[in-house]
Amino acid sequence: MTHTRTQAPSGLVIVDKPGGLTSHGVVSRMRRLAGTRRVGHAGTLDPMATGVLIIGVEKATRLLGHLALTEKEYTATIRLGQSTVTDDAEGEVTASAPATGVTEQGVAAGIAALTGPIQQVPSKVSAIKVGGVRSYTRVREGEDFELAARPVTVHSFTVQDLRRTGDLLDLDVTVVCSSGTYIRALARDLGAGLGVGGHLTALRRTRVGPYAIGQARTLEQLEESFAVLPIEDAAGAAFPRWDVDAEQARLLGHGVRIAAPALPAGPTAAFGPDGRLLALVEEHSGQVRIVAGFAQ
Repeated sequence: MTHTRTQAPSGLVIVDKPGGLTSHGVVSRMRRLAGTRRVGHAGTLDPMATGVLIIGVEKATRLLGHLALTEKEYTATIRLGQSTVTDDAEGEVTASAPATGVTEQGVAAGIAALTGPIQQVPSKVSAIKVGGVRSYTRVREGEDFELAARPVTVHSFTVQDLRRTGDLLDLDVTVVCSSGTYIRALARDLGAGLGVGGHLTALRRTRVGPYAIGQARTLEQLEESFAVLPIEDAAGAAFPRWDVDAEQARLLGHGVRIAAPALPAGPTAAFGPDGRLLALVEEHSGQVRIVAGFAQ
């Protein structure tokens, strides 16, 4: 008896990643559940972190590089009074200083300095490549190096609760920021600015662009019932929509550049008369340029 393998549906899976698992580990689980190796993720979460991880299946993997450039929201706990090698609770403590003298006003001033457009030096124990080698690999090998600061935007940085435990001060915060912002680095820099050191003890991503934690499903739920957000729905939620006529759809399907309407900046999702996603497009010199095609 022969078994016919069905084509995995193209779409996104909004996963509520558990702690202790890498983003690549989630991708491996999704490959098994989807029955295809054509699976990827948008925006890595550290193993310690939980929350929204966007998984693309089949053609939807072409959306991921564009989704990764969106705004993100986190809840986190920052511990002031200790610095660690990783800027989070998974690394060994490298320095301690009593945070008993840190006031709420001082915290507010430190947070204000880290809000808005800032230059941020990423955590050294990260996946950023330096000369083709991952930064965390260089740290493990004992190399002494510096990472360059990068422009990021922290749209909001709000303290929800403040707790003192001995010489330490824990802050529960919410952060809304641009892609590429390291919450661990915010904890490190807040502690450094207050002169006591700081690191992250908990991190949960609650939103990536339009995809919020309320839409996310745990791995256990997906094991019981695997389903994807159809690619048309996924693109319609994340990008401006442009509905084209049959002739425009035919030309776009063949990769032909056509005259551009007044499109917003950045990628726009082009949909055919039948409602199918044709492409992500951008306006370039008065014409439509395809940045990702889905017609084939």
